[in-house]
Amino acid sequence: MQYLVVSFSHKNTDIAVREKLAFSDDEEKQKGLSQILKNSDVNEAILLSTCNRVECIVSTSNPSSALGEIFMVLHRHSGLSVEELEGRADVYEDEGAVHHIFSVASSLDSLVIGETQIAGQLKDAFRFAYEKGFCGQKLSRIIHYAFKCAAEVRRSTDISKSPVSVAGAAVAQAKYLLGGNLGGFTAIVVGAGEMSEIVTKHLAANGCNVILFNRSIENAQRIAREVQDRVEVEPLYALGRYINRYRLLFTATASPEPVITDKMVGTANFERHWFDLAVPRDIDLISDANVHVYAVDDLQEQVNTNLALRREHAKKAYEIVGRYTMEFFKWLQSLMIDPLIKEIRLQAKEAAMTEIERAVKKGFIDEASRANVERAMHNAFNKFLHTPTKQLREVADQPRADTIIEAMKYLFKADTDVRMMDKYKCEFIMKDDIK
Repeated sequence: MQYLVVSFSHKNTDIAVREKLAFSDDEEKQKGLSQILKNSDVNEAILLSTCNRVECIVSTSNPSSALGEIFMVLHRHSGLSVEELEGRADVYEDEGAVHHIFSVASSLDSLVIGETQIAGQLKDAFRFAYEKGFCGQKLSRIIHYAFKCAAEVRRSTDISKSPVSVAGAAVAQAKYLLGGNLGGFTAIVVGAGEMSEIVTKHLAANGCNVILFNRSIENAQRIAREVQDRVEVEPLYALGRYINRYRLLFTATASPEPVITDKMVGTANFERHWFDLAVPRDIDLISDANVHVYAVDDLQEQVNTNLALRREHAKKAYEIVGRYTMEFFKWLQSLMIDPLIKEIRLQAKEAAMTEIERAVKKGFIDEASRANVERAMHNAFNKFLHTPTKQLREVADQPRADTIIEAMKYLFKADTDVRMMDKYKCEFIMKDDIK
């Protein structure tokens, strides 16, 4: 059985193509996975579909056959020709597939290196496929090892710590200006576009309450529903009543004229920090010395510095991915059923022979009877081991096999490097620690 990945991402397709390839809901995903698994050479499958990538991850006994089936399924789903799909796709097999999946989980293959959203998206894709019965032991192994790798990348590098978007940099700067903690503060956010949405999510994640202003209440409410907490919505015309109450303001509208002017600024007995993330600018010249305005250019230098740092950290991260790829295949080898059965039988035989030898030396068995006793002992341990051996072979293709095999290794000391499977449980049944 081999691993195969067919990848369409920001690296090889534009957004128009990715939109055609995208599986927009669970019904489409289920249909796509069902069609892929109709091919008898495909054992298990996962579909990862995000705004930046569509990937088919499968285990297969025949990569060529599986690849052809995947292209046909994607052709029927997207309307794109098989020839175009073949020309665009990045295809990874076995070791290359494992390395790619680990890179994706560690956010090294993302449009923004180090972004953390992809790990959660991969987890959701795996959970869906697993719970619907489209994947089992083989892909469970690779996915939970991918999450192990991603966790090691996060622990060993700072690849995800420095914001590399203007929106993220603005919230990070606000956090710094307010003593490193936004909990309990309230921020005004003006606009309901992508930049405002990112700012709102960053603020809420840092414990900051948000009052979101926009001309379209519906668009602002959509953001509030997505964030689900800490967000109130107000119409844009009410901005003047709130603007002097709070320390923080972020604005990113598409207005050709400033939406915040000097005449809107009233007195306050505290310093205010306003972040103008719009081009052209939303905030007119402000004369109040207690209002500090930060424009896009003020934040861009920090963003560029953070991008350079992430690229540097990515080098170390790729080393970790390479090491985990090698370790994964070593780990797979350690999970082979036959060597374990052979080792248990050998232990049983050695124990029997040792006792027979002792019995002969003490005179409990005469030398003439030795061969018959050995045959009887051999039949006895074969009969005793028949059921455990049968059970081990039957469980080999089930997701719980890894746990059982490692427990057997531990009980029989069949491997000096015992790996307790509690350390390697699939992330989808663990706490949601990857955001």
